[in-house]
Amino acid sequence: MGRTVTVATCALNQWALDFDGNVERIFKSIEIAKEKGARYRLGPELEICGYGCSDHYYESDILLHSFQVLAKLLESPDTQDIICDIGMPIMHRNVRYNCRVIFLNKKILLIRPKIALANSGNYREMRWFTPWNRLRHVEEYFLPRMIQEITAQESVPFGDAVLATLDTCIGTEICEELWIPTSPHIEMGIDGVEIFTNSSASHHVLRKAHTRVELVNSATAKNGGIYILANQKGCDGDRLYYDGCAMISMNGATVAQGHQFSLDDIEVLVATLDLEDVRSYRAEILSRNLAASKVTPYPRIKVNFALSSSDDICIPTSESIQWKYHSPEEEISLGPACWLWDYLRCSKQGGFFLPLSGGVDSSAAACIVYSMCLQICHAVKNGNQTVLDDIRRIVNDEMYIPKEAQELCGRLLTTCYMASENSSQDTYDRAKSLAEEIGSYHINVNIDGAVKAILWIFSTVTGRSPQYQVHGGSTRENLALQNLQARIRMVIGYLFAQLCLWTRGLPGGLLVLGTANVDESLRGYFTKYDCSSGDINPIGGISKTDLKCFMQYCIENFQLTSLESFFILTFLTLDDFVNTKQLIKSCMSCTLVRPLSFYK
Repeated sequence: MGRTVTVATCALNQWALDFDGNVERIFKSIEIAKEKGARYRLGPELEICGYGCSDHYYESDILLHSFQVLAKLLESPDTQDIICDIGMPIMHRNVRYNCRVIFLNKKILLIRPKIALANSGNYREMRWFTPWNRLRHVEEYFLPRMIQEITAQESVPFGDAVLATLDTCIGTEICEELWIPTSPHIEMGIDGVEIFTNSSASHHVLRKAHTRVELVNSATAKNGGIYILANQKGCDGDRLYYDGCAMISMNGATVAQGHQFSLDDIEVLVATLDLEDVRSYRAEILSRNLAASKVTPYPRIKVNFALSSSDDICIPTSESIQWKYHSPEEEISLGPACWLWDYLRCSKQGGFFLPLSGGVDSSAAACIVYSMCLQICHAVKNGNQTVLDDIRRIVNDEMYIPKEAQELCGRLLTTCYMASENSSQDTYDRAKSLAEEIGSYHINVNIDGAVKAILWIFSTVTGRSPQYQVHGGSTRENLALQNLQARIRMVIGYLFAQLCLWTRGLPGGLLVLGTANVDESLRGYFTKYDCSSGDINPIGGISKTDLKCFMQYCIENFQLTSLESFFILTFLTLDDFVNTKQLIKSCMSCTLVRPLSFYK
């Protein structure tokens, strides 16, 4: 009897409501999995419709189109002789569930609804779905007629069950269920399930990969088994970025690692593993065997199919590997850059507009765009035709081939230094030098005329002229005048973003990049609707401390030497700020310096 099984998991860039594009990527992943010898293919959460459909889940069309895609998958010869695990929403007894549909050879084996929904932080699954609360319970689900005509099944099992193939037992988890204290894999493993699958839509957060990998490996360290994790990748039309990072683990050790950040829309990870390794591992855990003798069994769906064959005995198995983590600085360089690219190509705009103030935040955003350009050039060089087609469409040049990041950055990024009478020469020089190094299309704008025009309107209406505090004005006047300058920059920024390409004879508009870091957002330390406002914000989830480390990373890895000027204040002490008023006054234009209250 064969012991080795070959399984596949995927990281797919599925776009919300893009049913045609999504099904193409699903088909391609199945094709790759079969070519590599896999007999089980796992995809990400809600892969048919895309994870980020939000309130569109309320529409019956979502369910209809999902079943239409499922029908294409079921009847296609490409999906035969491999167990396919597909994600889609399903309504059962007028209740909407987030489900996995597992099928083989035009027969649906099981519809498994999600038990634990993600409903905190960035997730609101309870708004659209209901958790399946009937553990170890299976009901009949009556299929739509379009599916019945293909499968010749009137109804299929719906609920919390596992698959019993001819050679092993497979259990399903869905995303959040891995993260909860009572994960289903615990009881399933005790009940003899040897292969656990998890289809996720897990978004990127700095250092989150460590937690995710630890959870997957620990899932099989205590109990033995094979764990297969799939994940969404890309931005899915939302503000989050899903970082792929599919993986396969066995008995507490990683055996296959996918890319955490990649411009490839499809990544298929395959591993060949020996079931006897799982059984031998478990046989030595006496406490597990004692618990197994009294566990409440799961309903088992019998499947007349084997993941192994008698010819598989001599096939070499996948060896354990050491997980390769990115440093936080690398994550900042790669993650937001991939997100920007995904958002840009799907928005059908011509690039980005960035108010470049010469401070840390806007400079970090510029460096992230530059990193995006580096990744695009690298992907094209490695033969990624999808990226090449997209960049040609964006720059409106069917023959264009990006080779140098600086040249590409000049096409995709417009930076603008908006000076006023209060701006310093240092910030002007820093913005200019960085723009030259990364190759952005750089412009300089003086906003004093616009500020005076608005003040003239105010004075004409009220008969009063506000003054800065240094000229005898009150605190209210001072704050209003400072905010006026900041908000004028936003208005000018959006005007240039909409018409800048028009002035250069190019089609389309630009997406305005915001530059407020997470510290400012949490503390409220920013001006509403100023030049840090934008269409999207690549640094909105990153702290000032991490951004400064990222600056150093860019100096060392991108040779952006203009950023070195940000570190000249590193050795100044608190006493320097308290005792040297003139130094404070001269440095207030630098975004590295906070008010004294910040240091208390």
